[in-house]
Amino acid sequence: MSEIILINISGQDKPGLSATLMNILADYHVNILDIGQAVIHDTLSLGILIEVPKAAGSAPVLKDILFCAHELDLAIRFTAIDADNYEHWVDEQGKKRFIVTLLSRRITASQMEAVSKIISSYNLNIEDINRLSGRVALEDENDKSKACVEFSIRGELENPAQIRAEFMEISQHFDVDIAFQEDNIYRRNRRLVAFDMDSTLIDMEVIDELAIEAGVGDKVAEITELAMQGKLDFSESFTRRLALLEGLDVSALRKISERMSLTEGAERLVYTLKQLGYKTAILSGGFNYFGKHLQEKLGIDYVFANELEIENGKVTGKVSGTIVDGKRKADLLQEIAEKESISLDQVIAIGDGANDLPMLSIAGLGIAFRAKPLVKQSAEHSISTLGLDGVLYLIGFRDRDEGLF
Repeated sequence: MSEIILINISGQDKPGLSATLMNILADYHVNILDIGQAVIHDTLSLGILIEVPKAAGSAPVLKDILFCAHELDLAIRFTAIDADNYEHWVDEQGKKRFIVTLLSRRITASQMEAVSKIISSYNLNIEDINRLSGRVALEDENDKSKACVEFSIRGELENPAQIRAEFMEISQHFDVDIAFQEDNIYRRNRRLVAFDMDSTLIDMEVIDELAIEAGVGDKVAEITELAMQGKLDFSESFTRRLALLEGLDVSALRKISERMSLTEGAERLVYTLKQLGYKTAILSGGFNYFGKHLQEKLGIDYVFANELEIENGKVTGKVSGTIVDGKRKADLLQEIAEKESISLDQVIAIGDGANDLPMLSIAGLGIAFRAKPLVKQSAEHSISTLGLDGVLYLIGFRDRDEGLF
């Protein structure tokens, strides 16, 4: 009968190490049942689960591996695995896999402890932990640094909403964003990203800027805040705010577009998505004039927003056509997905306001970005600690992947 042995090796990483070990195992016709390797700060941790044929016997194999490890100055440990234990391990592969992603400016032990405790409380097993973000210098004074750690976990879970609620609770306490997703084929195959515009893709509310130009800034900002918190119907609030802009000279639109600035990480996110072949869309309760400006600047594929009505060079206080409210955003998202032959499970939607919730709820990955408490609580995922490019971590993108294009 063959023998199953788990080999654990650790020590200073060096070129050719794996090749040397595999050469020894190959001489004994060993089967590799599982293998995993991690290198942290040039220190190697390697695990190999092997099946040694009965004809070979484990003693000669282990002796040669032990001698090799001694020559390479590596620590090594052998563990015999019985057949029942091995078959139990094989059976575990039928269980669902989930991804837990931590995003913050710095990852701390307290954050990791809190997340690990919740995972353990649901009897879920952590199989892998990986850092997706780049390395950060100790003296880095950049307050825009990014840190991301991804857990791959496995097990049965009856109520995903419950564990998400627990993660959200601790995220507020530890200043960290925590995303919890099922690791399925759709997570690795997203194809369309739809953005809200105001306070999501750009760091301002355009209608508030128009109001400042019209001298009614305080009145409009007050209505805007109520709408974003979900305390006022979007269409009603939009109509009331727009009416206050009547008579504004059209030149104000150009002035605002010139000072319009992108949200942190927006340009990097859109550029990366385009390199990866994603389609992109702006679905906004704002205005087409500014959406088209961003489309030209960033290369966005689709733009749907409200068309300001202008007569004799003046804003009339009305829009042409249907108001783009929450329901309209969700309908547009479905229309774009159908046109591109993309399943909604392959769609990412990102927004900050209550009027974004309908599209966030139908997307495979709906993300509340720097959103109001009501929106964060209603959306399955949220990002508040990092810039918009933090979305890349939720699709498994690593900072070092950026060098590939």
